[in-house]
Amino acid sequence: MEFDLIELIRRHTAQPRDDMRLGIGDDAALLAVPAGQELAVAIDTLVEGVHFPRGTEAADIGWKALAVNLSDLAAMGASPAWALLALTLPEADSAFVEGFIEGFAKLAQPHRLALVGGDTTRGPLCISVAVHGFVPPGRALTRAGARIGDAVLVTGTLGDAAAGLQALQQPARVDDQRAGLREFLIERLNRPTPRLAAGTALRGQASACIDISDGLLADLAHICTASGVGAEIEAALLPRSSALLHLHDETTALHFALSGGDDYELCFTVPANRLAEVQADLGRLGCGVTKIGRIVEGHGVRVRGSDGAWLTTDRSGWEHFA
Repeated sequence: MEFDLIELIRRHTAQPRDDMRLGIGDDAALLAVPAGQELAVAIDTLVEGVHFPRGTEAADIGWKALAVNLSDLAAMGASPAWALLALTLPEADSAFVEGFIEGFAKLAQPHRLALVGGDTTRGPLCISVAVHGFVPPGRALTRAGARIGDAVLVTGTLGDAAAGLQALQQPARVDDQRAGLREFLIERLNRPTPRLAAGTALRGQASACIDISDGLLADLAHICTASGVGAEIEAALLPRSSALLHLHDETTALHFALSGGDDYELCFTVPANRLAEVQADLGRLGCGVTKIGRIVEGHGVRVRGSDGAWLTTDRSGWEHFA
């Protein structure tokens, strides 16, 4: 049965690439890194009941398992190439695997990402994906480059995924308009969009970059720590979707945007003299980009409210072992 599942996965994820010498079916994959490229590698694990609610559709789990890893490559300015998949299942459920790999492949195919190997085993539902991508030497984005005076920007909108999780945890209302907005937020939770095009566009432009997985405050704080600086952001500038603002009051929407996590947007810093160019470049990509603050002397992240006073935040973001 295990080999039937492997064949099912292989069939759905076949992706011809010249740099893949040997893929699924042997003890290891044989891969060739193209000349003049560095290899960027990332891995993430999703556990049922921790990273996605029990009962989540298999296709949504497959999409998200890959998306969160591609988001890491986007934050490094890398282009995706290959992936490994370790799939732990309570039982050999071919229907689940078919749905899972359908969602996985739907995201992989537009990016020409090839699944080159992995493992299947029995146990509580858990998925680990490792992705490999290419970036020109010396062009990778990192967290350790922000400088005093840089602008702080984000792609997309913030807080939708956290609101989507809350929507799943609460009874749905019958109002048609609210139901549509609720589904939009749940979709943002289940099927995040990795900002790969934005990441590659930021090569040589952004001074530091990170993807927002644990919440804006937590992840921007990582940039500050790595760069030895502080950051000040303006609450009124945070981009939030109409769905989020329609379904929640300002205080709740702001909390989701600052600390919610799971948005998988990019947060990055740009020297002031490059700001207009970067905004124009990312604007052409259609992902949306918003300046939300600036890098300053000091450490940590401070948030200024619409009245000009500094806000007290009670939670900076998700922590796995908190």
